[in-house]
Amino acid sequence: MAIQLQLTGNEKDLGGGFKVRRLLPAARQRSVGPFIFFDHFGPVTELPGANHDVRPHPHIGLATVTYLFDGAMMHRDSLGTEQLIEPGAINWMTSGRGIVHSERRPDALRGKSYVNHGLQLWTALPLDHEEDEPSFSHTPASAIPEVALGDAKVRVLIGQAFGASSPVAVFSQTLYLDVTLPAGGSIELPALAPELALFPVLGEVSVDGELLAPQAMAVLQPGASTVVTAGGPARFVVIGGEPLDAPRHMWWNFVSSRKERIIEASADWEAQRMGQVPGEHEFIPLPPTRFTPPEPLS
Repeated sequence: MAIQLQLTGNEKDLGGGFKVRRLLPAARQRSVGPFIFFDHFGPVTELPGANHDVRPHPHIGLATVTYLFDGAMMHRDSLGTEQLIEPGAINWMTSGRGIVHSERRPDALRGKSYVNHGLQLWTALPLDHEEDEPSFSHTPASAIPEVALGDAKVRVLIGQAFGASSPVAVFSQTLYLDVTLPAGGSIELPALAPELALFPVLGEVSVDGELLAPQAMAVLQPGASTVVTAGGPARFVVIGGEPLDAPRHMWWNFVSSRKERIIEASADWEAQRMGQVPGEHEFIPLPPTRFTPPEPLS
């Protein structure tokens, strides 16, 4: 059977009624390749007056990967970056030794209703890159390669698949695909990476004949080729890559192989030593319950 494990995720309220479904990390599956965090939000209609802006907050030891199906958001960070994030583009922010960023409703959409729908993922940076200088990279939708495979349309967001290579630079083997199928369509997924998982964004799919529950993630058996079939029109993403090179501690917005580093970053953020987003004066404070080293991600 191709599905090794199904993850149903948990609903999280990020504040102001903005809810996401979090699939990773899970108690039974802490990571898939380098991906250690997987949030799916929407489709949700953003109404005039709703404030779902994410105020400035810090990260270390990870890279955020933001991808939208609908809507828009404005990214700003302590490097001075201002980037409008729109559907189809890949936005990769390397936190390294530390970065601060915010995600807000674009000014052009204030006072308007619009649909927001997307994914935010985190990858753990390899040990040799945990303390790299922070950076931000935007790859527009027009630069993402697209492959037609029979019924399927595949956008190779990150990594290599089906003869196409994404221009997004990564630190370790990383795979991220956006796949659409018509009703009754199917695609064969070879073992493109040592660890793989898929998540239906819209519609229902079956994996080697096994129906995947709505809003569930299927962790696939390593090394196996898999046939994914859509009952009706469907869209799903595939994530994966090589396993983490060492266990990771993860608390709030911080990821590190060393628990002492998370404690240090917490103190730095509390003292506002990690930088500021130019022109912004708000910030998200540390959680009231402080870091107690749990079992690390492995």
